[in-house]
Amino acid sequence: MADLATGGTTAALAVPFTTAPHGALPHLSATGGTVTGAVPNVAGALEADVLLVPVDESDGLAIYAVPVAGARINPVVSLDMSRQLADVVLEAAPGTRVRGDGEGSLRAALRTGAAMLASEQVGIASWCLATTVEYLRERRQFGRPVGSFQALKHRLADLYVSVESGTAAARYAAATLAVGDSDAEVATAVAASYCGSVAVTAAEEALQLHGGIGMTWEHPVHLYLKRAKTDQLAFGQPGEHRSRLAELVDLPVGSGEADGGSADGGPVAAPPGREIS
Repeated sequence: MADLATGGTTAALAVPFTTAPHGALPHLSATGGTVTGAVPNVAGALEADVLLVPVDESDGLAIYAVPVAGARINPVVSLDMSRQLADVVLEAAPGTRVRGDGEGSLRAALRTGAAMLASEQVGIASWCLATTVEYLRERRQFGRPVGSFQALKHRLADLYVSVESGTAAARYAAATLAVGDSDAEVATAVAASYCGSVAVTAAEEALQLHGGIGMTWEHPVHLYLKRAKTDQLAFGQPGEHRSRLAELVDLPVGSGEADGGSADGGPVAAPPGREIS
């Protein structure tokens, strides 16, 4: 396992790619140094040398290192062909117990993944915005650049504000994790709930505002849209993170506050002892 730090060995965390930091974890079993169970939609399994597998034990969840050679890896067709997923099946696969009481470490790893993914999502959104602005400056219609039309300016301005807000959220999440700040869980939930939607919106706007060329395989915008859509599912969907955020800041879940409004679309009622300014 020491080779992991030097890059000599590649490991993949054997959990579904959609697992949220606070979500349900897979539970496999171990007997006599072998691990048995199955985990669907694992990212990085096809490229990994070792799988880090959560295993149920009498005193809690442990982490086992299982060489990929002892596992059955079945590739899964994904919308995003640039990030491959695979179903992992272990049938009495030899493994080494590397950590007991591993649930805290596993959730910390998932939280880090969700926070770092927010930066990727902001990168997607930024590329889509910049590429679209450049295209609309050059593309001419009715004798003038398409980007000079007021309606398109408004759409791009709204997208710019969203991308800047997402950048701030992603950077703050990364910064809190880097220094072990107590606000890291809240910051991650904010970034994960916001940046995923921003990336999808930016990619959809890019596809539409590029017109006919945006609908072709020759233009790369479709690759960004596919990555944005799959990223939106990774490490928990935005709605899951909003629900978790509501719990962390003590907002009632289920009445609409977590989504920014009341259940019936009316004003949000303040929780007991609080006022909404």
